[in-house]
Amino acid sequence: MNRQNILSGSPWEDKMGYCRAVRIGNIVEVSGTVAIVDGEKVKADDAYAQTNNIIERIAKVLEEAGASLNDVIRTRIFTTDIQYFDEIARAHGAYFLGIKPTTGIYEISKLVSPDYLVEIEFTAIVQ
Repeated sequence: MNRQNILSGSPWEDKMGYCRAVRIGNIVEVSGTVAIVDGEKVKADDAYAQTNNIIERIAKVLEEAGASLNDVIRTRIFTTDIQYFDEIARAHGAYFLGIKPTTGIYEISKLVSPDYLVEIEFTAIVQ
């Protein structure tokens, strides 16, 4: 089977030896993705905006892999504070209410930067 690596251009891809997504056959796995915190549209204290930013960006990655959000069968959501659950759920639901992938949300102690409140992994199966 052919393997398609989708790179985002992040310097961490070469440093760590990973890519944003991998497609093999009809399966697309997307690495844990955090928001681009710009201090304006996406702030370090806004879990809703961070979740929204992540999903918007991954929609483009999935498109590059020949998939879409409609093909997502699982999301894994990591947050540094479960008190953000409602904000995260509201943003996630805005995209996935009609799709309803399986999901989990997990509180973890830290992400790679204190600016990040949310990180999400995605699995999609192209139909």
